[in-house]
Amino acid sequence: MERKPERRRGVRGILADISRLDVWLDVVLVVLTLASAARYVDGHGFGDRAPAVLGGATVLLACYAARPRSGRWTPGPWPWIWCLTLVAIWFVLVVLAPSFAWLAVPLSFVVLRVLPFAAAGAVIAFMTACVVVAWTLMQGDVDLTVVTGPISVAWLAVVAYRALEREAASRQDLLNELQEAQGNLAEAQHRAGVLAERARLSREIHDSVAQALSSINLLLQAAERSWTSRPDAARDHVAQAASTARDGLDEVRRVVRNLAPPELGATGSPPALVATLRRTCERAVRGTGVRADVHVDGIPVDVPVEVATALLRTARGALANVVEHAAARTATVSLTYQPDLVSLDVRDDGSGFDPRRATAAGPRGRGLPGIRDRAEQFGGTLTVETAPGEGTALAFTIPLGSPDGRH
Repeated sequence: MERKPERRRGVRGILADISRLDVWLDVVLVVLTLASAARYVDGHGFGDRAPAVLGGATVLLACYAARPRSGRWTPGPWPWIWCLTLVAIWFVLVVLAPSFAWLAVPLSFVVLRVLPFAAAGAVIAFMTACVVVAWTLMQGDVDLTVVTGPISVAWLAVVAYRALEREAASRQDLLNELQEAQGNLAEAQHRAGVLAERARLSREIHDSVAQALSSINLLLQAAERSWTSRPDAARDHVAQAASTARDGLDEVRRVVRNLAPPELGATGSPPALVATLRRTCERAVRGTGVRADVHVDGIPVDVPVEVATALLRTARGALANVVEHAAARTATVSLTYQPDLVSLDVRDDGSGFDPRRATAAGPRGRGLPGIRDRAEQFGGTLTVETAPGEGTALAFTIPLGSPDGRH
């Protein structure tokens, strides 16, 4: 159902609905035509010029009624012909009966709406002169008010119409600029969404596919070194690499489908999250010689599946960095529940590093910047404490009351 426009408070009278201007213009023109014809008949009867005056008034109304009801003109000379014909009929009527000069007021608005402004101004000046001459001849004397009155009315009508026309054009320009700005904003939001999605996929691929491939590479290197001297160990490394490859393939499929690890179910319930975290840590260090211990502190609560997935991705990425870069023997993964947040801490006894050299993504992956981006996505924080030769402690925290982390 089409919604009707609301009326503004305090607006009364004709100005309350500008869409009815055409209706009022029709009413005024018809009333003035009939009144002028009646005045002529009342003063001169049906003899003399009455048939010509009444016939001219009828032709004027018929010509006026020939305009499009929609207010829209088809391209071509027809609007000019129609408008000038209407003015010509009016001129003949004014010559026959000066009382028809009153029709100059509604006809002026018709001329302003149909003709270009310069041409309309010339026609209105001609009509004003006709009115002054007609009224002067009718009174038989030159009256200053008869001369200045029509000129003033015509001038005010032209100026007012011109001001309204410019105001309408200005509003249309503002509307066009607003629509353009809305289009630019939508395009900018689209670009921002694309960039955010690319960043998310970059993190997911780094912490899933890239880490799985890195583990497979390490396992195959270990198998190559022990292929001759320890064939059983080499076969075990190859088997672990194959298992990691299968897990990586499953992870790729989940990333493509934008799904969380299926072990979590519909929500990040504590049993599912803890069990999946232990398996994730076990797979991350399998065959690398690094021991990973998992601890759970606090009172476990359900967390959104997106938060649980972020915790698992972070644990896997952090352990992958431990295996590949830290030369550590042990790593401790702690999942801590607090009333308003959940945190994941990963500590190792490795070589540590200079934090200033890990502020940007390196050539091999996103690393710590990707984990930090993930924390900011959920309104959380990432804290890294490390120094060369002193190991590394990573604290990944997500508030449970955040827009993405509330439970």
